[in-house]
Amino acid sequence: MLKRFHKRYLLALLASGFLFVGVSFREDFFEVAKQIEIFTNLFKAVNANYVDETNPGELMDKAIKSMLASLDPYTNYFTEQDVVKFKINNTGEYTGIGALITRKEGKLIVKEPYKNFPADKAGLKAGDEIIQIGDVMLSDFKEDVSLLFKGAKNTKIVLKYIRQGKTQTATLVLDEVEIKAVPFFGKIDDKTGYIALTQFNKKASFETKEALEQLKKEGIERLVLDLRGNPGGLLNEAVSICNLFVPKDEIIVTTKSRIEKHNNVYKTTRDPIDATIPLVVIVDGKSASASEIVSGALQDLDRAVVVGSRSYGKGLVQRPIDLTYGTQIKITISRYYTPSGRCIQALDYSHKDKDGKATRTAAENYNQFKTKNGRPVYDGGGILPDVVLEETKTSPVAEALQKNDGIFNFVTEYYYKNPALGNEIPVITDADFAQFKAFLKRTMFQFETETELALNNLLATAKKEKLEGAISTEYQQLATALQKSEENQLNANQKEIKNLLLDEIIKRYQYKEGLYQYYLKNNLEIKKSATILQDQAAYSKLLQH
Repeated sequence: MLKRFHKRYLLALLASGFLFVGVSFREDFFEVAKQIEIFTNLFKAVNANYVDETNPGELMDKAIKSMLASLDPYTNYFTEQDVVKFKINNTGEYTGIGALITRKEGKLIVKEPYKNFPADKAGLKAGDEIIQIGDVMLSDFKEDVSLLFKGAKNTKIVLKYIRQGKTQTATLVLDEVEIKAVPFFGKIDDKTGYIALTQFNKKASFETKEALEQLKKEGIERLVLDLRGNPGGLLNEAVSICNLFVPKDEIIVTTKSRIEKHNNVYKTTRDPIDATIPLVVIVDGKSASASEIVSGALQDLDRAVVVGSRSYGKGLVQRPIDLTYGTQIKITISRYYTPSGRCIQALDYSHKDKDGKATRTAAENYNQFKTKNGRPVYDGGGILPDVVLEETKTSPVAEALQKNDGIFNFVTEYYYKNPALGNEIPVITDADFAQFKAFLKRTMFQFETETELALNNLLATAKKEKLEGAISTEYQQLATALQKSEENQLNANQKEIKNLLLDEIIKRYQYKEGLYQYYLKNNLEIKKSATILQDQAAYSKLLQH
């Protein structure tokens, strides 16, 4: 009798559970269907009745993208044309010709030609503005410019470009271009190796492994792994790179979602190359995603000392999903968590402020976690290094100079004024810095701070309302005060800006390889990392409870 009661009670409980899930699903399904029906009727009504001719494709494209923009910046819709042109992961930077090229304000500018690739062999230099590709004038071409560089190996493409005010011609010969994930490795000293890992592509772990094995053959006994500026990439490559230093079956990263099938635990699967070599990992504010998985896992497992400044905090996982008619959506499906349980994500896109910006967790609300040895580590977004170097953080003024090409454009001018510099490493003097500030004034460089933008918007509004005359004196006073404030910021951060100028100058004459060679002996973060590794007692203490 009791058994029958238990069985009947259990069946009733299960049935009610299924009923609850079923009702919940039906309610969700009904709400989705209801909203789709409303939107379908609205869409039809607009296209059938609007006073002017409408373009249904453009309207739908804007509607979808506006909807997704309310979620996070990584969930994106791609039309059939987008899929063909951008292949889901296009960033607006083109490397098909062996150069970093950006399109800004309608201009296509060569930012960095890579040594011995087609653009370099054709004689293109950083700062060149490409104005014509084949028969196509770029002033009339609003599509994806990388399409104009397509072609079989050895295809010749004639370019026209402007250099220092003069129009010139070059012929590109297309070739296979593969940008290395490890563009440089070498020795800081006899026993300390250095590997720069700049992206997590499909060969990242293979190239890192090759570099590590080569350095070990050359006698290194300790290693610096540099992840600065690395925006991330493939998750499995991050796990494989950790596996070079971590034993088999260690948890490296966990992904969690509200959908069960997206919950995964990623472990190391092979024996490591070297599970004991003393290791320092360098990160900065531009180290993101897979870089944070590697640095966070090695920190949590007490396998490496992390040095630098807090990383970016991109802990959201995306997956492309094919839709109908050749379209796609890249959608955020889960979050990353380090082995200790920390969430990497910095910004909460589900909670936004009054301006619609995602909120960031306040420092007093960070949660504490423990590494394998019991050391305290914290969430709050990104990876906080074990050794924080305050002087390596990018100041707002330096960030503006880099973002808006103030440093880049000045060094372009410097390069043509000093053609014989070669492999010489110049000293950036106070006179050079004064010339740099004069250049910014002469070119009317825009820092685009929030204050500067607000002031410009004020003037624009005043002109519309024909009030500029009435406020001209006050506006000029504010503009002068702002200009003085910006100059004070330049002076206050002179050392940092001089270093950035020198970095860009070295790249112009000696390519990225020359910059890395310079870094080995002169870069603050690398020197600090080497010092930590050279003192075994200090290194071990940093990894202890």
